[in-house]
Amino acid sequence: MIPKHCKRLAEVDFPIAEVSRHAVREKSIRVGHPSTLHLWWARRPLASSRAMLLALLLPDPADPACPPAFKQAARNALLALPSRPKSWDERVAKDTGLRAILLQFIADFANWGNSAKPAYLAASRALVRAAHPDETPLVVDPFAGGGSIPLEALRLGCDAFASDLNPVACLILKTMLEDIPRRGAELADELRQAGAQIKAQAESELADLYPADPDGAAPIAYLWARTIRCESPNCGAEIPLMSSMSLCTNANRKRALRPVITRADGETPRVDFEIFTPQDNKEVSDGTTSDANATCLCCGVVLPPPRVCAQLAEQRGGADVVFDDNGNRIGGARMTVVVTLNPGEKKRNYRLPTDADYAVVFKAQSRVAAILDDWEQGGKQGLCPVPDEPMPPIGTLGFRVQRYGMLEWGDMFTARQKLMLMEHTARLSNVHQIAGLSLGKLARHCNVLSKWHKGSQTVAGAFGMQTLPMSWDFPEMSPLCPYAGSIEDSMKNVADAAAAISLIQSAGEYQVADAMDHPLADQAATIWFTDPPYYDAIPYSDLSDFYLVWLKRITAISDTLSGRLRLQDVLSPKEQEIVQDQTRTCDSVPKTNEWFEKAMGKAFGEGRRVLKDDGIGSVVFAHKTTEGWEALISGMINGGLTITGSWPVSTERTARLRARESAS
Repeated sequence: MIPKHCKRLAEVDFPIAEVSRHAVREKSIRVGHPSTLHLWWARRPLASSRAMLLALLLPDPADPACPPAFKQAARNALLALPSRPKSWDERVAKDTGLRAILLQFIADFANWGNSAKPAYLAASRALVRAAHPDETPLVVDPFAGGGSIPLEALRLGCDAFASDLNPVACLILKTMLEDIPRRGAELADELRQAGAQIKAQAESELADLYPADPDGAAPIAYLWARTIRCESPNCGAEIPLMSSMSLCTNANRKRALRPVITRADGETPRVDFEIFTPQDNKEVSDGTTSDANATCLCCGVVLPPPRVCAQLAEQRGGADVVFDDNGNRIGGARMTVVVTLNPGEKKRNYRLPTDADYAVVFKAQSRVAAILDDWEQGGKQGLCPVPDEPMPPIGTLGFRVQRYGMLEWGDMFTARQKLMLMEHTARLSNVHQIAGLSLGKLARHCNVLSKWHKGSQTVAGAFGMQTLPMSWDFPEMSPLCPYAGSIEDSMKNVADAAAAISLIQSAGEYQVADAMDHPLADQAATIWFTDPPYYDAIPYSDLSDFYLVWLKRITAISDTLSGRLRLQDVLSPKEQEIVQDQTRTCDSVPKTNEWFEKAMGKAFGEGRRVLKDDGIGSVVFAHKTTEGWEALISGMINGGLTITGSWPVSTERTARLRARESAS
């Protein structure tokens, strides 16, 4: 074992620049990466988790107290690498050179391309065994979330114990740490076969909801705008709420909408649109909304935010069309454009909506109403087919849609999206529960808060940031299209992630647990490594309910996790979650700065309790306010920990919304 007074590599040096570069690059990997299994907010990159874990596990060979046996075993492991530089052969003979090469190995192993190479896996595990010859080190993460830290602990040959309060996090952890490692590569093959079957079923069963045009063109997305009425006494026109009139900004494929105003005698003015190809950006008129103000295209009157809120609240958010009994649109959401793709082509086409497009939406609304009527007449047995769980209260961190009348989670989806997701949950209930995780990406793209990406001409799903802000206009993606977020793509993500995780060939353990009352015994852990909640930055439990309300309606998931994850509860637990949010209480105490600091102190105190006397802890944290840092550090000190080092690792892509003007 490493002598108690021997420093670890993490306390001496760390290859910050190279690990940061690999961590940033990893965020752009979209195929075959474990993170594509399911979204989790503020998930730690595997690169930085793997690198820091190795630095925590290995002693400093230049420390006089470092065991000679470790140094010799480390030299053997490093020199066994077939791709090593020849200079290593001589440099490892000296302790300072061995330290430098160990740090270089850590930096190289942070590269995603090396993470599954047998030579690197063998070398890393040999190094860990050499540092801990008496017993396999146990790595504990009490705020495990997306599972990066425990997964990398398994990659290095450690035992891993992960826990979290959140049901969605625990579902991810169970899948990553237990199910996939125990089933191996055969599970990925099984998921691919299931994905092919589900895709074929969906194409047959959903064809009438997303019909092809008479010329064979298939819909990619239907672009919608919520609407309100101009309140000027001499106008009363419908105002389509649109952030932009632009449809495509590609240099050779620019497309935009041009408003056309019709003023018939004695009638309310009307706004129509035509699609055109702008030669200059100046030809594209501004949108109708800015800072929640709405401008009437017919008379120029500006409705202030309170009036916009009030009108949309009357429509429960305004994402659905209002029809008369004959299926004629009389209000609500307005379809502005249909984006299609001709067979064998990559070029998107843009056309105006037709009566036939609205007829499909009317049919979807009627089918949803019939399903809900049957459920009510049957005594409301079981969960409502459409998520009727309440949204978090107004004022909750990161949420702004409630003030517009979106009060239940089902309000996040159009009628057609609700019907599609209900039918898809039924399909997923008949396959392995891991396949159910694919519903997450599908729901993330098929909701009324997604965005139309004018550059790539695809749907950008919700959660570009860790919030759910209002979206005035939104795309309704066809789940049958061949792009990100479709049924096929979502199923492929899960299968590819399972294949990548199965290469680790080691299983861990997860448990539903409160970090302030950890289930492990005293002095059980060699490494206590965690990424705790970021003060008031991310409302994990509220955000995760977006997924939970659908996941718990998949029979395969609810049956598998019943009891363990308490899916019978309405929503994710909020009271014990360590987040600074004064709109909430814990044991009738407001969750203020002081509460957060005390709660963190309890969690760190538990960490100190479960750590061995010669163990070491590591905490990942990012916040742009001194209050957040003060609360964290005070909690660490109050918990009985001593800070011995700090490394500023950069992990975020500069193009990512969350990385701009923040400490992420």
